[in-house]
Amino acid sequence: MTMEENKKAVPKATLHRYPVYLKALRKLKASGVTRIMSRELASYVSIESTTIRRDFSFLGKLGKQGYGYDVDDLIRIFSEQLGMNFDEKIILVGCGHLGKALLNYNHWNHVVGEIVCAFDLEPEAVGETNVPVYDLRDISEKIPEGCRIAILCITKEVQETVDILIENGITGMVSFSSEHFKVPAGISVKTIDVVSSIQELVFETNAK
Repeated sequence: MTMEENKKAVPKATLHRYPVYLKALRKLKASGVTRIMSRELASYVSIESTTIRRDFSFLGKLGKQGYGYDVDDLIRIFSEQLGMNFDEKIILVGCGHLGKALLNYNHWNHVVGEIVCAFDLEPEAVGETNVPVYDLRDISEKIPEGCRIAILCITKEVQETVDILIENGITGMVSFSSEHFKVPAGISVKTIDVVSSIQELVFETNAK
């Protein structure tokens, strides 16, 4: 069975739990755990061990009786199943209040990667952060090699900034900007619109 055929055979509820398992496994690996029993993982992710074993069974025979599961093997298999690179080098553009909050959070490394650096029009005014903050005008020299993903937390010169990012290899963006911008074909943008989300909730609440 091909990977694509296998994905179609896995129930949606199970697929939704796979990222939960992967996040937990990466945390466990970071803390030195090399193998784990289903009951131990169940306690860690608050999912019944029987559910875990059934979810894992869709991917083949992964564990051994009395031994449990090899953490590295599970991480590799889940990464392949989800079709993602979980070690992405992410950059953040715009270090205002929201941008700095995301930098302080920066726990993406257990799921999709991590923010490795940031850019701002006034980097000297940003203050202390846990990653380097560079001048946006230096992005051509400072952008990490192989970086494809950017988080946008900017309100000024948005289109100009987006164009610069694309010129320097960025192909996917998560945008918190309220300003509309255009991108060419092949560039993916996920817009996080808090206001629209609140409006939808108000509508749904009033409709009940």
